[in-house]
Amino acid sequence: MELHDIAGFVGVMLIVGTYLLLQVGWIKTAELRYSALNALGALLILLSLIVDFNLSAALVEGFWLLISVFGIVKNLKKN
Repeated sequence: MELHDIAGFVGVMLIVGTYLLLQVGWIKTAELRYSALNALGALLILLSLIVDFNLSAALVEGFWLLISVFGIVKNLKKN
């Protein structure tokens, strides 16, 4: 496994793990860590796509990152 593969794997685990934490009630969507974990996961997946580019995946992760950053900014302004 190369470094970009590891980054992509960790990114997927962050996004899926965050979704699991949400479903079991351990985090809420309004929390900063929800958006931060999603943003980090999307960023890592995007980094992995630099080597093995896939337009569809890049678009999904790009929007996932933008929406997560929006959530982070919204949360920081609220607090």
